[in-house]
Amino acid sequence: MTRVLVTGGAGFIGSHFARSLHDVYVTVLDKLTYAGNRANLDGVRHDFVHGDICDPDLLARVVPGHDLVVNFAAESHVDRSIEGAAEFMRTNALGTQTLLQACLEAGVPKVVQVSTDEVYGSIDIGSWDEAAPLRPRSPYAASKAGGDLIARAYAITYGMNVSITRCGNNYGPRQYPEKIIPLFVTRLLRGEQVPLYGDGGNVRDWIHVQDHCAGIRLVAEKGAPGEVYHIAGTAELTNRELTERLLEACGRDWDAVRQVEDRKGHDRRYSLDDRKLRALGYRPEIPFEQGLKDTVRWYAEHRDWWSGEG
Repeated sequence: MTRVLVTGGAGFIGSHFARSLHDVYVTVLDKLTYAGNRANLDGVRHDFVHGDICDPDLLARVVPGHDLVVNFAAESHVDRSIEGAAEFMRTNALGTQTLLQACLEAGVPKVVQVSTDEVYGSIDIGSWDEAAPLRPRSPYAASKAGGDLIARAYAITYGMNVSITRCGNNYGPRQYPEKIIPLFVTRLLRGEQVPLYGDGGNVRDWIHVQDHCAGIRLVAEKGAPGEVYHIAGTAELTNRELTERLLEACGRDWDAVRQVEDRKGHDRRYSLDDRKLRALGYRPEIPFEQGLKDTVRWYAEHRDWWSGEG
């Protein structure tokens, strides 16, 4: 039986990945910070370990015996990184190195480092391929770029079988309500206003979390050591276009929107070229409109998860 260690597995994407694994032995390691929620793992057969990927003694006990380690453990909210960058560097860079060292010492056959399109900065036209230079513009993005470079260094220096995935903006059930879709949906369902940064013209590439997880599983199976693989989305939208769709889905109008000052260093546009992963057989399956509709319905039907209203 394959044994898989999912770090950050009580978070949004990590828990969906754990949920997508069948007929395998799953260990979830999670620090349970504000965005980690053990309820995300309800119905998932797993062993849970409460801990930090920056703890080498804990990793020395947990990592051995696993056939695959997938690292989702990360501080991931840009606004929080602007307010305080230190914890982002600790978890996303030092934590990645600590985990990789533990995997090296334990002889783990395969590691996947899960990353973000934000490491590239901002692009006006076209799409980044995997050879694009890293030009992060926020402390969060810089910390993730650091983790990626460490992963590549371990692949080259030590011959580790570690691959890196980079993805766009995820959406779906169980996402902590600080990211734009669950933030807007939960506020709109409460009858509150939602904040739209600047002119709303910032462009993001949206992917359903289940499609993202399918891409990660493919990289875990077929990805080459030291290689980067893009997992692109199915809808490239301005934040204003996204807001229009969310207002419609929640039965609200533009009176529910207030313009707010733009974020510091706000990247204008992200876009990934995923031909490399598609050559391995990847195809996203969830159309954005259907996925968004289903996501809004999930939050409407699970108020107890995000508001305690029951």
